[in-house]
Amino acid sequence: METNLVFEGLKFMALGMGTVFIFLITLIGMMILLSYVVHKYFPEPVAAPSTPKAEPVPSNNNKIAAIAAALMHHNQNR
Repeated sequence: METNLVFEGLKFMALGMGTVFIFLITLIGMMILLSYVVHKYFPEPVAAPSTPKAEPVPSNNNKIAAIAAALMHHNQNR
């Protein structure tokens, strides 16, 4: 009895790929089901909308003075 090795190889390849495909489809289904259960029994808390607080605009006088002092120091050391 002669067996065709190419045909046997293709058969095993299809069997292996089919097994992996069925496993992945089952895994995706279980993940979707788990996501549904988690969202149903453990919903995310809804945060109360907060009004933005108006912060005073800081003046840049201190930064300008520091930059001017740094430039003067740099120019004096040249």
